Amino acid sequence: MSKPAVETFTDTDQLVQAAAARFVADVVEAQRLRGSASVVLTGGGTGIGLLEWVRRAPGDIDWGQLDIFWGDERFLPAGDPERNELQARQALLDHVPVDPSRVHTVETSDGEYVDPVEAAGMYSAAVHAHLAEHGAFDLHLLGMGGEGHINSLFPHTDAVRENHELVVAVTDSPKPPAVRVTLTLPAIQRSRNVVLVVSGEAKAAAVAAALNGASPLDIPAAGAIGAESTTWLLDESAAADLPR
Repeated sequence: MSKPAVETFTDTDQLVQAAAARFVADVVEAQRLRGSASVVLTGGGTGIGLLEWVRRAPGDIDWGQLDIFWGDERFLPAGDPERNELQARQALLDHVPVDPSRVHTVETSDGEYVDPVEAAGMYSAAVHAHLAEHGAFDLHLLGMGGEGHINSLFPHTDAVRENHELVVAVTDSPKPPAVRVTLTLPAIQRSRNVVLVVSGEAKAAAVAAALNGASPLDIPAAGAIGAESTTWLLDESAAADLPR
């Protein structure tokens, strides 16, 4: 597993642009090395913002040779504006020539699988199939909450304790909506490159704790470690509690 690197930017705009540039660079390099690439997307303001920047400056990405996954999804009806999938489509995916068969979404709550456990099982099958063929995700993007949560892995919950399954259902999320499907820490660690994009003073304490060896049970982001690289992209506010 990789040792975390930290890059700090003066404000959120610079942070999001840097994250978008990293997205493009990692995808292009993976496609150069292996012919195709895979990314795991994150939601939230910075996660969607970086996708909008990628849309403006996509570089040399071959969109037809890119697999898209999500780190977590709110288990809501199709078309609900809170679904990460819909936000990502509006920001980027509806505007680039992705192969629809390579966009791997979590079932909606009004779809074929209305039980979130069954929906997690279907998503898990897609994740396992991809990893069996490709070995790892190339890039896993993550945001982080003020208490250190990533994806839908919150402190001291069953989901963050999971050490075997790659995908689980969450039915009691402390942040609404309560029902979600999420990749676990073992899935994140099956990523070549993990990039955490974090902004805001409210997250500074959790950033410092994660980088100073906190338990993932206390600060789930501490368990977000890539096989080849782990990079924290921070604005100055989020980095405020780190040594200067």
